[in-house]
Amino acid sequence: MSYATRSRFPTRPKTHLLTWLLVSAASASLPTQVQAQDLPLSGHVRVQQDDQQPNTTLTTPVPTGYSTVQTELRAASHGASAVVTLQQRQQGTATQSRAWVNELYATHDGGAWQVSAGKRVVSWDVGYGFRPNDMVQQEQRLSLASSTLEGRPLLMAEHFSADAAWSLVWVNPTGAAQNSADREPAWAARVYQQHGALDWYGFARVGAHSGASMGAATTWVATDALAVHGSVRVLNHSATQVVLGGSWTAANQLGVLLEAWRDGTTQQGHHRLLRISWAFEGWSPRLDVLHTPADSGRVVTAALAWQGDRVNVQGALRAFGGPPGAAVMQSPVRRQATVALTWAF
Repeated sequence: MSYATRSRFPTRPKTHLLTWLLVSAASASLPTQVQAQDLPLSGHVRVQQDDQQPNTTLTTPVPTGYSTVQTELRAASHGASAVVTLQQRQQGTATQSRAWVNELYATHDGGAWQVSAGKRVVSWDVGYGFRPNDMVQQEQRLSLASSTLEGRPLLMAEHFSADAAWSLVWVNPTGAAQNSADREPAWAARVYQQHGALDWYGFARVGAHSGASMGAATTWVATDALAVHGSVRVLNHSATQVVLGGSWTAANQLGVLLEAWRDGTTQQGHHRLLRISWAFEGWSPRLDVLHTPADSGRVVTAALAWQGDRVNVQGALRAFGGPPGAAVMQSPVRRQATVALTWAF
């Protein structure tokens, strides 16, 4: 599991976050005008503050604190969808501004068949802390604060029936063969079959650099409160990735998740995750404890969120612990904190 932090930001002429916030707020006034032109536009503006305590045993430089204002715009019309993000981040007098496209793709709906082309988020597999068969998106899990993913360039064909489906994806079609696994050209496929309370999945991937791999997953909804899931992937160099877990949810929305996984591609090997969460009247507190038995490392995260009609507030604290030789203790930070206010329009 990666807990890498961002590097120092390049110095640019000073730009106040208030200016960016005003620009973002102005863009939020667009929906009414745009909808009148038959192009629905929505999105959100987020103001976020992050603080970090560096790991003093390492020399890797990390920002101790930075502020971010981010505007996300969404539009969809006539089979085309787009998500664009504008961001300004400031650490002291250093400012970084950038923009990127999260998604931009077109879809043809032919009844049972659906074909998509462009940049799109395609997340697979059934795990929470670890998803070995997330063969297209390959998302880094357990982020400190939730945010919209950045999709992958792809061509995708899908077929759906009442209780089955399959997908074939050509991801990163223009990428270089020597790229890392998340950027290399690859073919990926998924099949799905529902059988009563059981959901079955099969996966396959052939990458230009990483080679071939195959996997399978299942979820079983045992009762209204209890669900069990598992996933396994075998890579071409005989490494195996496997995850097993279960979740229990009470009538009052108190939930407990237990998950354990083994990643044969890393030295850390085994991981265990305990998540305790609750949802009530818009509030969502959560406690995560990630433990690596092989070296007794641990990562503890406490988070609290509140969701209103248009406003979302979330905050989180994360601490890394364990003996000096534990892998998580090699992170460039020892503690992280974030708080974010999001207004949707």
